[in-house]
Amino acid sequence: MPKPPALRRLAPARWAQTPLKRLGRGRRQGAPARKWRERPGRDAWREFAASFARSGLLPAPGPSSGEAAPAARSLAAVEATEGAAVLLLPHGQALTFTGKCRLTCLRGAVQVFGFTIAQEQPPYDLFSPQTHCALTIEAVTYEAAEKSKKELRISARAVLRAHRVPRGTHGPSDAYWSLLCRGVKSLPLTHARIKLLKSVAPLCSLVLMEGLDTSVTRFILNHPEFSHIFRMKRQKSPCFAPEDAALAATGIGKRDPESGLLLSESSVLATEELIQACCEEDDGCPVILVCGPKSIGKSTFNRYLINLLLNNLPCVEYMECDLGQTEFTPPGCVSLINVSEPCLGPPFTHQRMPHKMVYYGEASCDQDTERYIDTVKYVFNSYKKEVPLIINTMGWVKGVGLLLLTDIIRLLAPSHIVQISVEDFKDMPHFTPEYVNLAAGLHTKGRLQGKCKSMDVSGMEDWKQYEGESDLYTSTPGHKLLCVQPEFPGAGNAGEARVHSGILRDVAILGYLGQLQPLETRSVLPLHSLIPYQVPFNSVALRVIHTDVVPTHIMYSVNASWVGLCRILDEVRCQTDGPILLTQTPVCDCLGFGIIRGVDMERKLYHILTPVPPENLRLVNCLLLGNIAIPDCVFTNQQGTEGEIPYVTSEYNYDILGAGKLKMKKHLKRREHSRS
Repeated sequence: MPKPPALRRLAPARWAQTPLKRLGRGRRQGAPARKWRERPGRDAWREFAASFARSGLLPAPGPSSGEAAPAARSLAAVEATEGAAVLLLPHGQALTFTGKCRLTCLRGAVQVFGFTIAQEQPPYDLFSPQTHCALTIEAVTYEAAEKSKKELRISARAVLRAHRVPRGTHGPSDAYWSLLCRGVKSLPLTHARIKLLKSVAPLCSLVLMEGLDTSVTRFILNHPEFSHIFRMKRQKSPCFAPEDAALAATGIGKRDPESGLLLSESSVLATEELIQACCEEDDGCPVILVCGPKSIGKSTFNRYLINLLLNNLPCVEYMECDLGQTEFTPPGCVSLINVSEPCLGPPFTHQRMPHKMVYYGEASCDQDTERYIDTVKYVFNSYKKEVPLIINTMGWVKGVGLLLLTDIIRLLAPSHIVQISVEDFKDMPHFTPEYVNLAAGLHTKGRLQGKCKSMDVSGMEDWKQYEGESDLYTSTPGHKLLCVQPEFPGAGNAGEARVHSGILRDVAILGYLGQLQPLETRSVLPLHSLIPYQVPFNSVALRVIHTDVVPTHIMYSVNASWVGLCRILDEVRCQTDGPILLTQTPVCDCLGFGIIRGVDMERKLYHILTPVPPENLRLVNCLLLGNIAIPDCVFTNQQGTEGEIPYVTSEYNYDILGAGKLKMKKHLKRREHSRS
């Protein structure tokens, strides 16, 4: 398509910098009022912009009149300072969006994913990627003194002035140009502040939304595989409005409300009962265990519940028992963390250091369930029962997984069980107190089935002594069962998930590695350009968790691997230069993670890249290598490499016997559980 020559000379980025007189908007006394709209060549540009939509390169504009639909006009948003916008939300109105921004409540109160942000609270970072359900900003009720309409406008005007919202829009911005290019004919340059003040009403809320750029997200977006996760998807039937340009200036785009959090009636009732139980201190601190199959919404329910509780409590405890989809740590961990800040984004945006964490080293526990039980016990012993505890469990609830879940419920003895499942899901029975007491587990037996098989006598004695129960494995105190049936599309169907679980694990690791990026630099530094720590062989013990490796080949498996930086109680001593190899996998504290960038065999040194602070690294005396791999994009996205990429091969033949991963037949029960 040929470009109109008269319009090619004016680039979009220069519109805001061009004086009004050069654009023809300066109106001399006696000049026609609509001279800018009648400028020669404008009709040619409209035809040129509309041709993109006809060609399928851009979606077609909205109504023929050029006006946005009523739903789009209901939003009142104007650009403030560069990269920021002020949004006005009447009571009950909501904005569902994709993108990331920093939100400050200037007036009133809004709720985001269950957490209420009121006036005079600090700003909060919001992350709404395509990989998870979109966030929604909704205006909620707040206490305010009665004011007349004039007083409301005066106070709102003062807020807008303080944040440099201009009285009038002095020229088209880049976002304005972008929408105009889509064929939108009627996007008038209105007096922004005046228009917003006309929409001010009692119980309305004003929020400031600023563009957000963190070192973690910058590092993730630098990888081509994940560069799109915060971008707005192309809409089938969009209706553009000036408010879209204001929101686009902050880096977000509007979404349909159906793409946000969809709460069923059973979910609302369950959260209300749990909040009431946590706010009452008569029966001690509740222990809430959330269970259900894969892709049923357990993590989303947990984040929403945490945010609701933080509206009333200073903090809550969160215990992660799902090895594959962890919330605050990289995958392969069982952890206990004190949460005092709301979760306003997916796991890769809030990677934090728990006060107790064990690196299990696998995304699933099917190969070693006994060590998994020991790990859960070890972490749970750190819970002081001073604040409510939320426990997340695995989505493996069929066959052996169901038996293992029964063991976990007996061990942790929750006061409330939230069982999330669709109506026709028959593989998981209702975990009533009667069922938990009577049913057989994988390592335990019910009350009517005699004494349980002892796994580890010494460990069980310590557990019983901690709990004060003489027969914990055959009886548990009663709990309240809350059944939740989700109503979002694809609930319980792992095949319809937005993103594969393996990709979510990769982006969680990238979120952890993003902490290596210096805060003072705006550019992304490749990992191979960062200075690693040098660790002598004889100062740390080494153990490969998931498989047996010949000692002479141990350094081949360690090089360029993801390792847990742990602390064992035994003193590490070695008369030689090392390495020191452990014969058994310890259940010990994990202080963080790192990448072994290289192994210096001459100087007997590990080169480790990690964001763990030096004061914690002094406590590390054990390196655990598990089956959690560094994402492929870390290797393939290296800068400055020529030819073959190190540690990456594309000529691997999976047809060779033994080349693939051995799969465990989970449908085969142990002898004691099989029927005669």
